[in-house]
Amino acid sequence: SAREKAETEDSETPVIPFWRCFRYPQTWAVIFGKFMSDGVWWFFLFWIPAYISDVYGFASDTGTAQMLIFVLYALTMLSIYGGKLPTIIIEKTGLNPYAARMRAMLIFALFPLLAILAQPLGAYSYWWPVIIIGIACAAHQSWSANIYSVAGDMFPKSTIATIIGIGGMAGGVSSFLINFFSGRLFDYAAATNMQFMGFEGKPAGYFIIFCICGVSYLLGWVIMKALVPKYKIIEVK
Repeated sequence: SAREKAETEDSETPVIPFWRCFRYPQTWAVIFGKFMSDGVWWFFLFWIPAYISDVYGFASDTGTAQMLIFVLYALTMLSIYGGKLPTIIIEKTGLNPYAARMRAMLIFALFPLLAILAQPLGAYSYWWPVIIIGIACAAHQSWSANIYSVAGDMFPKSTIATIIGIGGMAGGVSSFLINFFSGRLFDYAAATNMQFMGFEGKPAGYFIIFCICGVSYLLGWVIMKALVPKYKIIEVK
């Protein structure tokens, strides 16, 4: 059957040993793409309830806070079409899968830049940060879906799971680092009444992290593109 034939072909494909995977720039592209983005996602998931409480005074069990969180997650679902964009680009331009995916990821990398405006616009309404961060989170999900596909575009089927695992490890490390150091920064900002760009105390700390989150995807995209400028499938002999 076709299924048995596919399984036979997959079993005959040589597997790239784990440590050898790090010799390929394609692996490092996935590593940096995940490292620069996953931490942002987990920062928003972990700290936004505290942000709403620290900056606007709404405890997590209040109706207003719960509504804000609900709207944020509802906006995240806009990513449902994120995986479709590369296909549309391929159909419209005839680009190869990697080039189309990277073009789509560049578009997704631009939306998180709005996070830089979350704090300034938050002075007018607490809805602005929530809407902006919800859009950034939707962009993250679209970015994440495509970075997994980047691995599938360039690595043999026998090695895709390994590359995804390596990328997941990089994302886990970045998630730990940003959450750990954000907590330290917020405590320091509150204790010293730190000032930054017109904000003071914890809001100043949040603004710094929001700025980092805003540029992380674009920086990750630049690193990925520098490591793998053109579509190149890895052939295992």
